[in-house]
Amino acid sequence: MKRAFLLLATMLTSPAAAQTVAITNVTIAVGDGSEPVENGTLVFQNGRIVGASGTIAVPAGAEVIDGRGKWVSPGFVAGFSDLGITDAAGVSESNDAGARTAPFNAALDVSVAINPAEVKIANERLGGVTRALVAAEASNSIFAGEGAVIDLGDDPQAVTRSRAFQFVELGEGGGRLAGGSRPAAYAALRDAFTQAQDYRRNPAAFGGREKESLVKRGDAEALLRVLDGTVPLVVHVERASDILTVLALPREYPKLKLVLTGASEGWMVAREIAAARVPVIAAALADLPAQFEQLGATESNVGRMRAAGVQVALASTGNNGGEHNLRQYAGNLVAISKVPGHTGLTWGQALASITSGPAAALGMDGEIGSLRAGRRADVVLWDGDPLEIGSAPVSVWIDGRAQPMRSRQKALRDRYLVPTEGALPKAYER
Repeated sequence: MKRAFLLLATMLTSPAAAQTVAITNVTIAVGDGSEPVENGTLVFQNGRIVGASGTIAVPAGAEVIDGRGKWVSPGFVAGFSDLGITDAAGVSESNDAGARTAPFNAALDVSVAINPAEVKIANERLGGVTRALVAAEASNSIFAGEGAVIDLGDDPQAVTRSRAFQFVELGEGGGRLAGGSRPAAYAALRDAFTQAQDYRRNPAAFGGREKESLVKRGDAEALLRVLDGTVPLVVHVERASDILTVLALPREYPKLKLVLTGASEGWMVAREIAAARVPVIAAALADLPAQFEQLGATESNVGRMRAAGVQVALASTGNNGGEHNLRQYAGNLVAISKVPGHTGLTWGQALASITSGPAAALGMDGEIGSLRAGRRADVVLWDGDPLEIGSAPVSVWIDGRAQPMRSRQKALRDRYLVPTEGALPKAYER
């Protein structure tokens, strides 16, 4: 009886087993930086990509989908996002993106707050987004806490990787949080690292002064993962001089695995970023400086960094309209490459910047973000070029499982498309 109950519980909480699917006669966009291939076949089985090429054989018993006239791509990876932690940003009870009065900072783990039923998740899935790098906001410290990688599947198990990275604010934002200046922010950073190392050497002695310390045991444990290089440190900076300061941190802490985000002036120090082999997740087309630290912003920033050899991806932070707007920005970076005096991306580079690029920044490109063999089968079938704003997903699979093509917005549209008198509330007065 107990075994039967456990089996039933597993069936209710686990997604259905993924089938074998072959999409034939389709234009394939692998997402690894290469250009699209026409008249190819994509096969995925048991939740993983088997292969994508013009010569791969269709396995016996596979569900075959004729993709003639269509495109197939990996699902988009949105970074850095608040998907799953803010049902309504203005309603504090539903917003887990910040903890302004908590005694903890680096120890905050957003994965425990992910809500797979959040309305925005279905909306973004219908726009081709299948994974997201979720980060909280730094609110009472320069440290925002440990971010997570999630999938946008229609099931209760959303977290792909918890404690995937530590997020820290430096530059102008870090200065404000630390007491009013950049030196204060870097002093806070070094002091936190020192206290974490003290905790490692003598946990018992650390406990005696924990009440007076801004770093609690949980914070120290989280920061040790950063210092040991097991968790990347994502640093938000914009100004060129701040970027160079951050790039120098591994001289003091050799095992740090840095990831830059923001980097509006990254083009000014692109060679240094490339030499340090530090990946960047930057906003696309951010050429209107909203702060002093962004005075050198240019819409050619991403293209210039990429041309200098920087591993660069696009950030969804600040994208009006939602994470699915990433593809519009990626497409615009292709378009500006044709404008004299501007530097953009090739089509393949642009798609990679919103698929394998964010995954690679966290060391997960062997797992998600492309249609290479062995990757998770996050697949989107499009009715046209996925970087064209007029194209739309026809079907979406996450981990090889077909996803419902519905959302709350679609349901509301259908409900009120033709207003009729009846049991439902009126759409509007006639």
